[in-house]
Amino acid sequence: MTAPTVDGPGPQTLSAGATVLLKRLDALLEGWGTGGGATPMIMPPLLPVADLSRLDVYDNFPHQALVVSALDLTHHQPGVPYERFEPKALEPALFGLPSAACFAVYLHHEGRALPDGTTVTVLGRCFRREEHYDGLRRLLGFHMREIVALGSHEFTQEHLRRFEERVTALAEALGLAVRKEAATDPFYDRGGQRALLQRLSPVKHEFLVDDLAIASLNVHRNFFGERCGITLDTTGQAVHTSCAAFGLERWLSVLYTRYGGWEAATRALEKAAGELGGAER
Repeated sequence: MTAPTVDGPGPQTLSAGATVLLKRLDALLEGWGTGGGATPMIMPPLLPVADLSRLDVYDNFPHQALVVSALDLTHHQPGVPYERFEPKALEPALFGLPSAACFAVYLHHEGRALPDGTTVTVLGRCFRREEHYDGLRRLLGFHMREIVALGSHEFTQEHLRRFEERVTALAEALGLAVRKEAATDPFYDRGGQRALLQRLSPVKHEFLVDDLAIASLNVHRNFFGERCGITLDTTGQAVHTSCAAFGLERWLSVLYTRYGGWEAATRALEKAAGELGGAER
């Protein structure tokens, strides 16, 4: 059984049962972060196009990019209903809809010197233009919980090892057949030295149920530290960063399929959380 869907170009409304499950899941994941010392933050829903451009977002993810524009309707014919807006009615777009929650974290810390072991957790509303949409599996707009590490190379690697253990343990407790696979995440120049490093050592691993990625572990090395001028307060060198990311609606989809309903899936998640020690660990 698959999660209920409605026809449309990507937007989805979560039912009451799905909303309860999403909130319970997010509380567990947020607790994983705060229990380890992460600072919870709320980031802006829009980010300046100029800032995202400095992070190579539009060079590396042009197929996903969405921007926000104000309207100039001075030439619109009164009484004609609005069904779409043509380019001539759009003013220059100064803000973009982020495709990942962690971009705002790096921009927030721009120019700062941080202690090694800095961790931040955010729940972002993310947006991606896709070739097709598929219920809760692939959405135009969705929730992403991220736990982001900023510090030394060793700290950011340990951060990912810890979350790999947690993701694996949670999937096992929920009876989900999850597998880990290397993926590509082109934060780096395609033709440069960083691209070579990416081929030699994958920078992204995904956790898949069937063919659906429900979580990822991402290594950025010192890319964002350099681009945003974020340094270690002890050495002055650019920080390394890594993050664990969870697409919440995708988790809802696989849990509904596994348990056949929202209430049953919520009970299973609560039971698994109890077995794993809850959100405080």
